[in-house]
Amino acid sequence: MNWQADWGLRFRMFVTMFLLFALYIVFAGVITAYVGGGLFLFALMFGGFSLVQYYFSDTLTLRSMGAKTVSRDEYPQLHGSIERLSQQADLPKPKVAVVDSKVPNAFATGRNQRNAAVCVTTGLMHTLERDELDGVLAHELAHVKNRDMMVMTIASFLSTIAFMMVRWGAFFGGGHGRGREGGGGGIVVAILVSLVVWIISYLLIRALSRYREFAADRGAAAITGNPSALASALLKISGQMDKVPKDDMREEAEMNAFFIIPIKSGVIGRLFSTHPSTERRVEQLRDLEREMQSF
Repeated sequence: MNWQADWGLRFRMFVTMFLLFALYIVFAGVITAYVGGGLFLFALMFGGFSLVQYYFSDTLTLRSMGAKTVSRDEYPQLHGSIERLSQQADLPKPKVAVVDSKVPNAFATGRNQRNAAVCVTTGLMHTLERDELDGVLAHELAHVKNRDMMVMTIASFLSTIAFMMVRWGAFFGGGHGRGREGGGGGIVVAILVSLVVWIISYLLIRALSRYREFAADRGAAAITGNPSALASALLKISGQMDKVPKDDMREEAEMNAFFIIPIKSGVIGRLFSTHPSTERRVEQLRDLEREMQSF
């Protein structure tokens, strides 16, 4: 199975980004009209901080997860697999990192294809067979090839600003809000608009995130030529996640959007999940397996 551009993914990215852009244009206009420069200045300051964070995203993410960049001497098989799969995906070899954790999972991070890192947990390496681990690594490399980290960071940027304004709008706008409705009224409008913007953008971004997982699964199948291995890995990881101690789950929950399988958090968590269900992903991979066998 050859790597092909996923036009479904590209179309959804375009539509989502267009809707988010339009939403944020209205958002910026309302904030400026009702509140003045106070909150807008805060947004610019927060934006500058976010850009710095994005530029160093690989280092910051690995550090926040307690991941250690490892050498070939420490993990020769892991390095060999990632190097081989990177060549098959026509990608520069990313940094290789490991987290000492019982949680069986993996994630990719980095601002572009030349500044990326793939990280796995020790629990994942102990849980999966070699071909299954290759499937997971290929999935993460597909995220890198699709530039998913960059796209999701940009898509989430102003959504995060809207959330911060909801949370701290009164504090930052109290001394500056002198819009048409007066200080207090302007702050209320800004907070309400920020809340609506955050909810809509949250739903759009979650929808995009779920589809990018399907696309990365398809990319992994193209890289390895073995969709069933990834399907088997997903089922194993999903089964193991239910057995992870609650303390470990709380520690890992903030990284849900990066993980190949997210931490489950009840009905609401699944409803607004960054990932589609394991069952749907496995079904797609089995369809791909049948498609490949038909040629």
